[in-house]
Amino acid sequence: MNYFDAIILGIVEGITEFLPISSTGHMILVSNILGIGEDAFVKTFEISIQLGAIMAIVLLYAGRFLSSVELYKKLIIAFFPTALVGFFLYKTIKTYLFSPMVVSIALIIGGIILVILDKRMKDSKEPEFLLENMSYRKAFMIGTAQSISVIPGVSRAAATIIGGMFSGLSKKQAMEFSFLLAVPTMCAATGYDLLKTPIHFSGREFFLLGVGAMVSFIFAYLAVKIFLRTVERYGFGFFGYYRIALGILFLLFFV
Repeated sequence: MNYFDAIILGIVEGITEFLPISSTGHMILVSNILGIGEDAFVKTFEISIQLGAIMAIVLLYAGRFLSSVELYKKLIIAFFPTALVGFFLYKTIKTYLFSPMVVSIALIIGGIILVILDKRMKDSKEPEFLLENMSYRKAFMIGTAQSISVIPGVSRAAATIIGGMFSGLSKKQAMEFSFLLAVPTMCAATGYDLLKTPIHFSGREFFLLGVGAMVSFIFAYLAVKIFLRTVERYGFGFFGYYRIALGILFLLFFV
């Protein structure tokens, strides 16, 4: 991996991490296009630069994180299912599920669900309540949906947004809770991966990680702002169709 690769992957990570289109799927696709081998460092790089994207959410939603202890309780409840699944299935996931076939199928199924759900919610009444007042049961249901995203191609954002809407949240509420829940989830995933990866980074590799994280921060910040406006105006249908097209592309060229 060179610095150009690190910048391109940082851009892809930043743009796709909080959109319901699977950042992992895009990283695998772009890595194949760039001819980057999936060695231990590259896999860790792809996970570690998520920290840059996380900081974009911390900056954008700093006020929300500082406003209510009750919100933290809901985030902890929602985080628990994914932590459990990730802890017990970490090795299996990294060994058997990081494949183009798995990503393709997950992209297409998730895309179909998004399209159907978006059509059904167009005429529904938007609920009015603060996320802090959401029930613990709803928080746990969203967390359970998020736990499915350990499968590459599912998309953590898609899983939590779909789980949120099925739980009675509006589109905007589902997106915002997805963003907030990303912080503990992605911090834990990145930290756990670094602990479990038996490699020693060189100075150059540390610099590559820093470049990727910085670029992902900038593009995640911009992507979240654009995503909110896009969904409020057009809904999730576009992202569903995009996932289906991308999944078919994977099947045609990488399986």
